[in-house]
Amino acid sequence: MRTLLIAIAFVFGAGLTTQAQDSMKKTMNDKAQIVALEQTKGQFTQQQVELKAGDYVFAISNNKAGVDVGFVLVPKGADASNPDNHIKAAYVTQVVAEGATEKSNVVHLEAGEYVYFCPLNKTPQYTLTVK
Repeated sequence: MRTLLIAIAFVFGAGLTTQAQDSMKKTMNDKAQIVALEQTKGQFTQQQVELKAGDYVFAISNNKAGVDVGFVLVPKGADASNPDNHIKAAYVTQVVAEGATEKSNVVHLEAGEYVYFCPLNKTPQYTLTVK
């Protein structure tokens, strides 16, 4: 009987923990602003972005780029070719097929300068400024 009660308590506790985590994730996503960026062949159409410090989700659209695209965000001055310097939460959750849009996870950005680019679409590096 004691084992049964412990098992029920465990299942109930795990359910509450999962529910709390899902609720917290939803709240964070609700507070994050969407930054929509579009890629065409070899470039982003928005070649400079200015934001306020805060939480953001990047929505990356592939408008006839000719290849699947992605998104990389790096603090300016860091070696962008080194994945250790990438802000991994800014990666889209899956590559963006032609005609599709994919989103990143929530990214908290502090004041400063960043660069963004797509290594799959071989775009130049563009400046993202956070004030």
